[in-house]
Amino acid sequence: MLRTALTRSSRALASSARVAAQRPVASQIFQMQAARTAAPQMRSAARWYSAEAEGEKKAEEGAEKKEGEDDAVAALKKQLEAKDAEAREWKDKCLRTVADFRNLQERTAREVKQAKDFAIQKFAKDLVESVDNFDRALSVVPEEKLKSEEQSEHLKDLVNLYEGLKMTETILLQTLQKHGLERINPDGEVFNPNEHEATFMAPMPDKEHNTVFHIQQKGFKLNGRVLRPAQVGVVKNK
Repeated sequence: MLRTALTRSSRALASSARVAAQRPVASQIFQMQAARTAAPQMRSAARWYSAEAEGEKKAEEGAEKKEGEDDAVAALKKQLEAKDAEAREWKDKCLRTVADFRNLQERTAREVKQAKDFAIQKFAKDLVESVDNFDRALSVVPEEKLKSEEQSEHLKDLVNLYEGLKMTETILLQTLQKHGLERINPDGEVFNPNEHEATFMAPMPDKEHNTVFHIQQKGFKLNGRVLRPAQVGVVKNK
């Protein structure tokens, strides 16, 4: 009986020892399985946190880069606006300079033309007195003597002298006309205050009012400009 009880006790102790020995092994196995199961999740979580942190970093870098680009674009726009304003200012100055230069050219051309056209103005004023003398000399010869049928020697000489003076006057007037000097002979024309000078006025029932009926002195124009107005008598019927 004693032997049996001892055997049972030893068996119980051995069984307890085996159970106690097996418990740490099972715990280690469970911990290893739990670690193996949690490892992928931890690695996934680590990757997620890492990706999120990297995304935030990239977003911050992108925002900083975009802000820098916006500042650079703003600066370039400002410089471009300044250059545009400067270009408009220089364009306006160039256009004004060109316009002033063209005006100067036109004014210079007019002055040169006027100087050329009226260079002989003083000479022409002195010359018209000689033309007036031809006209006075021809006007003193009676017209009836020029048309007379008498063929006396003295009358022939007078006619020849008259024709010579008339021819000389005609050639002189033609020469002066080539240089722009023209004679004003307004007999029978309407009075023009720009070209005529009324020395007296008289009623003439057989003539129209404000017309020239008498020429006291003929006028002259130099290249269209009145050099000397004609002195005339004008009809005044009103």
